[in-house]
Amino acid sequence: MDIFEKIQKNKGALGQYSDVGDGYFMFPKLEGEIAPRMKFRGKEVLTWSLNNYLGLANNPEVRKADAEYAAQYGLAYPMGARMMSGQTAVHEKFEQMAAEFVHKESAYLLNYGYQGMVSIIDALVDRHDVIVYDSESHACIMDGLRLHFGKRFVYPHNDIDSCEKQLQRATKIVEQTGGGILVITEGVFGMAGDLGKLDKIAALKKKYNFRFLVDDAHGFGTMGPTGAGTGEHFGVQDEIDVYFATFAKSMAGIGAFVASTREVITYLRFNMRSQIYAKALPIAMALGAIKRLELIKAHPEYREKLWTIVRALQKGLREAGLDLGRTESPVTPVFMKCPLTQVSQLIYDLRENYNIFCSVVIYPVVPRDVVMLRLIPTAAHTLEDVEYTVNAFREIKRKVDEDVYPHEMADFSKRA
Repeated sequence: MDIFEKIQKNKGALGQYSDVGDGYFMFPKLEGEIAPRMKFRGKEVLTWSLNNYLGLANNPEVRKADAEYAAQYGLAYPMGARMMSGQTAVHEKFEQMAAEFVHKESAYLLNYGYQGMVSIIDALVDRHDVIVYDSESHACIMDGLRLHFGKRFVYPHNDIDSCEKQLQRATKIVEQTGGGILVITEGVFGMAGDLGKLDKIAALKKKYNFRFLVDDAHGFGTMGPTGAGTGEHFGVQDEIDVYFATFAKSMAGIGAFVASTREVITYLRFNMRSQIYAKALPIAMALGAIKRLELIKAHPEYREKLWTIVRALQKGLREAGLDLGRTESPVTPVFMKCPLTQVSQLIYDLRENYNIFCSVVIYPVVPRDVVMLRLIPTAAHTLEDVEYTVNAFREIKRKVDEDVYPHEMADFSKRA
């Protein structure tokens, strides 16, 4: 079969909905300044879909600094990969700051988060090693696993008994191969909002010999007494051997960093293919990352405001009878049972009549006939935003319970 014929017949798990969801469910255009209120199809909507946890995206100091750095350096400098011609003292300064903030010896600034995680996994393990990982790990972790030529064992999400059984299997294998074991999980799981059981996994180090890699994209800046992440929240940061965080959430930017011992970071600098063979993060963005980290350290009230909004939103939604699953973080999923055709009507109603925009997650990410409406509270939201949203979701739930929505796909070409 011709490859192009094949992809037309099998458009993929998400592509199968492209005829009805493109531009509305998927690839919607949110326009205007990054803020709780933006424009969708020409109308102002209350937006709960952006990972701007600490409100830094439109922080006046951040915007001013970004503009000054871009005007001074442009977005091209430095040219080339850091190993060749892209190294600067600014990149190194951020690395020192990040390492200190997350209580590690050393850190490495990365040009992008997704490919950074893929490369970290690829660099750390070879065919003699075994990886043990959580079943709900992010796609970047899964893509890293695909590059691994050795064994890998998955355990059901946050099931520590199963994790231990996989460690036992892995231990037997590495006794034969002479390799090592890498355990991978997340600090905050970005869909359901629950936390990885970092404390319980760390405790297994007393019984098994393994290294521990944590993807803390959603935990960095939001979790822990100082915002240093989910490891700090659990008091096990020292037990995390390789700590990874991105800039796309709390830092409101692009890029990422990985932190560990000085020896491990040196090894990664010389072996991460996504950094050796790709351009360095532009210096304007590296300077912007320094500014953002300085603000996170100097203004704990940003995180406190975030959690004020989180607690109010989650408390209000639960009191309205809505199912938030197992969230323990700012990520606020709302689960409702209804078929896909009604989901389209629900989303149309929510966006066009209630003027609320949030992300929509459907099968295969969640079970059939279940929709997850994913709300991301931020420090930029207000308690008035929370009150309006809770009341709207209370009405939406009533309509679902009373089977008000038609059992047919909504016409997204219409305007309410």
